[in-house]
Amino acid sequence: MTRRRVGLVALFGAALLALAAEPVAAQPSASTTVEQIWELNLNLLYVAIPITVLVEGILIYTVWRFRNQDEPLPTMENRRLEITWTVATAIILLFVGVASYQVLASPYVTAEAGAQADIQQENPEHIEVQAYRYGWSFYYNGSSFQDNAAATSTGTLRMPADREVRLRITSRDWLHAFHVPSLGLKSDAFPGQYNRLRTVPTEPGTYQLYCAEYCGSGHSKMLGEVVVMPPDEYDQWIADQQNQSSN
Repeated sequence: MTRRRVGLVALFGAALLALAAEPVAAQPSASTTVEQIWELNLNLLYVAIPITVLVEGILIYTVWRFRNQDEPLPTMENRRLEITWTVATAIILLFVGVASYQVLASPYVTAEAGAQADIQQENPEHIEVQAYRYGWSFYYNGSSFQDNAAATSTGTLRMPADREVRLRITSRDWLHAFHVPSLGLKSDAFPGQYNRLRTVPTEPGTYQLYCAEYCGSGHSKMLGEVVVMPPDEYDQWIADQQNQSSN
């Protein structure tokens, strides 16, 4: 196998990997959170593909080139080559570190821990998520399960599209985990403690919610839904809940 053929095989492999990544990149993002996560994944993938193709191409060429040598000789030291791949590795690791930090440090990706609720701002939509064996309760407009909330729901979390939502996640009994994969949301739920998540849902629809931490015999049934609604429909739903509560 000549070097030209090895190069063609490597180029063909890179093209196949790139085509495999394109459908993932073309999928619509359901929230700003999952958008940032997938953007990081794709950036790392685009770095990993050329490295994978290069290494595999060299490996295939080496195996084929020296397949008939029963007593191979050790390779000679090459300082330029050693320095080149050391510097290249450092540059790649620096890129991965910077790209990962920019995403993981975003308040829309990483959960924030806090002992008490944070509901000081008025513009975002504040919703408290309460986990318990084996279900979910939700309290809207900055209210809590400790208050006489005007708008509540059980099993189905409702969010407005194209509006920042801040979730305060806690537990009534013991450890659970709030997880909505399609929206990129995940956080532990501890009793007596709040973990806070931020996101901006962008695609109206229904998304699966489940507990991602084993919590007992009913863990597999601890399911729920997240319904992302157009803002006007969400506001109307909140108003209807308040009217029912007042009546």
